[in-house]
Amino acid sequence: MILIKNIEIYSPEYLKTKDVLISNSKISLIEDDIHPFFNKIQIIDGTGKMLIPGFIDNHVHIIGGGGEGSFKTRVPEITLSKLVEAGITTVVGLLGTDSTTRSIENLIAKAKSLKEEGISVYALTGAYEIPSPTLTNSVKSDIVFIDEIIGAKIALSDHRSSSLTQDELARLASDVRVAGMLAGKAGILVAHMGNGKKGLQPIKQVLAETDIPFRTIRPTHVNRKEDLLMEAFEYAKDGGIIDLTCGTYEELSPGKVIQRAESLEVPLENITISSDGYGSWSKYDSQGNIIEIGASQVSSLYEEFKTMVLDLEFDFEKALKFFTTNASKALNLYPQKGTIIENSDADLLVIDKNLEIKTVIAKGKLMMHEGVLIEKGTYEQ
Repeated sequence: MILIKNIEIYSPEYLKTKDVLISNSKISLIEDDIHPFFNKIQIIDGTGKMLIPGFIDNHVHIIGGGGEGSFKTRVPEITLSKLVEAGITTVVGLLGTDSTTRSIENLIAKAKSLKEEGISVYALTGAYEIPSPTLTNSVKSDIVFIDEIIGAKIALSDHRSSSLTQDELARLASDVRVAGMLAGKAGILVAHMGNGKKGLQPIKQVLAETDIPFRTIRPTHVNRKEDLLMEAFEYAKDGGIIDLTCGTYEELSPGKVIQRAESLEVPLENITISSDGYGSWSKYDSQGNIIEIGASQVSSLYEEFKTMVLDLEFDFEKALKFFTTNASKALNLYPQKGTIIENSDADLLVIDKNLEIKTVIAKGKLMMHEGVLIEKGTYEQ
């Protein structure tokens, strides 16, 4: 058991200064004053600090992305410590361009590994290509029968995609939707959006001509260029959920984009933010040749939160929602994740007044305390 005393709680709504008791991976009690009733309870003094939900990163290449510039450009697998240090207690893993040297089998094995090491992990089947790579030879069966898999991924408007037809996109979205219903999962189709000239048009056509709900297809990286962003704003106004990527598109950073979205009356609850961590970013010349390549970091998620609050002067509670409740609701994980209430998962961050992460608790287990990692990945020891 862990008892956090005298700490300001943001759930993300402000709950004032209270005590929080954690037991069996859950938040058991939130009260003004909880007296230790057992000498083995670990007590954390929260005086002068804030307690916020653990961050949810819904787009991470946990087995590494990249590979577009030959074998030497394959990004390595993520380690537990990188997620913990970034305040990420729940992660959604996925594949990218490369589903030839990497596989859904690799992805799920890594998801199970990270779960054993202490954090919550979900995954998407599929990749950039059609037919979608799967574990069971069926996207629908992957979602229904594999615990970690909550949806699928595809790439659109990108020279690396399979240039799938409207019928193929509609069928894939339908399968994902039904599978999610059968399994009680989010049932989402995450659409990697590239720089292609069609933009969101393939998605809009499918939704206009079928009965698939807007919230089934989730375009991500929509802040990569101006015209795509404007399309995404309209998509969110129609009820769709859009995902912004941290750390890559400087002029269209999530914080700046959200400020614009609010001024244009885009529903902010339909916006999530992710890191694209351990995926590669690349730049191409007019002939399609790579001229620059690098890897994204999961630390960009928390850094974006700090930038929004400290530099862009976001209200603290408003900024926090994009990394917590917005994400958990979009993934059908609320109120299990993304909030601080009794009986929710004990995924928590203790931060100081400078917004520096001091303590990380995942599923009720102390992962980092006072800036010192307690739990590391198996081969990080």
